[in-house]
Amino acid sequence: MEVRTAVSPKDIKTYTTDRLREEFLIQNLFTADEIKMVYSHIDRIITGAATPVNKILGLSSGKELHCEYFLERRELGIINIGGTGTVMIDGKKYTVRFMEGLYAGMGSREISFTSEDRNDPAKFYFNSAPAHKSYPTVLIKREGKEEDGVVIIKEENKVELGSLEESNHRVICKYILPGQVKSCQLVMGMTSLKPGSVWNTMPCHTHDRRMEVYLYFGIPEDAFVMHYMGEPTETRHIVVRNEEAVISPSWSIHSGSGSRAYTFIWGMVGENQEFGDMDAVNNRDLR
Repeated sequence: MEVRTAVSPKDIKTYTTDRLREEFLIQNLFTADEIKMVYSHIDRIITGAATPVNKILGLSSGKELHCEYFLERRELGIINIGGTGTVMIDGKKYTVRFMEGLYAGMGSREISFTSEDRNDPAKFYFNSAPAHKSYPTVLIKREGKEEDGVVIIKEENKVELGSLEESNHRVICKYILPGQVKSCQLVMGMTSLKPGSVWNTMPCHTHDRRMEVYLYFGIPEDAFVMHYMGEPTETRHIVVRNEEAVISPSWSIHSGSGSRAYTFIWGMVGENQEFGDMDAVNNRDLR
């Protein structure tokens, strides 16, 4: 587990491109038969991925957390962006297909990941945050029948925004949030841009009470996303490739424009879970 410290907005004004990428960009998350993790001092979020191909991968706490097991004091949100796979939690099997999610509450002790087909391995992306209470573990699906231990994303949590004329026609699909999946502080979802649109979160905003991590995927090898961050009057950018993530502090904007349409997963932790708690930034005020 790599550990990264928090930074001041005053500091990044002096960062070179390499230093900016070193502090905020997360690369090489999806490595065959490994679990890769980055622990950020910014709200203590852990961003990681498990890519089982030939073996079962077990999630352990490591010396960085100084606890007996990974979710002793934490909660976990998972979204699969690869082939069908299985997550075992304390002996119970959850089959997680492409773009399906899973929430595991504090106190879940044994967690492991496997793929159904080694030629089309699962890619389990996850965010984890400190927790104070144990909530039920649930499988999260976009469609289907709701049953015990399975939550279907509600229609009001599938939101279409923007327009092709503004180059930001997109669909936001909310996975983990109040009223659908109970969690202590973790909120997660996915945004997919329609063909011809390239902007996400525009006009942009900050939310001083929550930080955010973006994972960009569905980007062809020769394409990229320009992720914009920094204070609204001191913006910076990071070039992001397929299946790379960016840590976004609460004081920073988090917006992007791609060389073509793409999809990204957003995960938020912090002071509250209010999706609409945003401080809007007027386009004319950006610098």
